[in-house]
Amino acid sequence: MTQIATVERIIDDNHAEISVPRKSACGHDCEECAGCGVSGAAVHARALNPIGAKPGQKVVVQSDTRKMLRIIALVYLTPVLLFLAGYLAAMAATPSTAVQYLTAVIGFSAGILLAVLYDRRLRRQGGLSFQIVRLF
Repeated sequence: MTQIATVERIIDDNHAEISVPRKSACGHDCEECAGCGVSGAAVHARALNPIGAKPGQKVVVQSDTRKMLRIIALVYLTPVLLFLAGYLAAMAATPSTAVQYLTAVIGFSAGILLAVLYDRRLRRQGGLSFQIVRLF
């Protein structure tokens, strides 16, 4: 996955801290919408800096697409799948709607918990690996 980032500071000879603007579904076209009032937040990360980019420069960074897709699937897809699995399993086991809803909510909560635990594990391992490939 390729993104545009800004070099914030140099960490050492081979690494820099970058800020990558967080993308959202709305696109932050606030003049058209004026609904949410959310400003574009940035994610700060450590990136390999083989080109020697300096603070303040806009750069093109690349990250492992496979790892990013795995994270997206875990965060968005797993809670939904566990919600449906819990609901369908309870529906097959009991006619009680309350039990079906409760099991679905427990499945969804388990999916969220898995996503949070994976996020913590990923942060301990250094997070996503970014590499600066060229100046923008």
